[in-house]
Amino acid sequence: MSKQNIFNEGGESSQQQPKGVFGLSKAAARRITELLDSEPSGSFFRVAVLGGGCSGFHYDFSIDKNRQDDDLVFDAHDVEVVVDEMSLELINRAELDYVQDLMGSYFAVINPNATASCGCGTSFSI
Repeated sequence: MSKQNIFNEGGESSQQQPKGVFGLSKAAARRITELLDSEPSGSFFRVAVLGGGCSGFHYDFSIDKNRQDDDLVFDAHDVEVVVDEMSLELINRAELDYVQDLMGSYFAVINPNATASCGCGTSFSI
């Protein structure tokens, strides 16, 4: 498992030649911290991309306890987020945010690699 740094506030990677970059907003970090507070010790937040959804791929968010050899760990705002290498190829340079609006509360990925996404915001194509 490899540990990577995400964008710093200036928008530049804080580590030389990382395998990829994945960002995390302060709102997402706060919500993940809240979720992990009620989970067993050693639990972490995982972001993955799975096949399917109305646009070809969809984001999957979960609490996990088992790390895999191809997992990459990204740190921001004192929170770790784990992304597997294959998923990172599709969300490299993306940022996870936590949105609270009239439609509800949800995690949203701002993905510069997506060429299209569905209305629900959880499905995308490249």
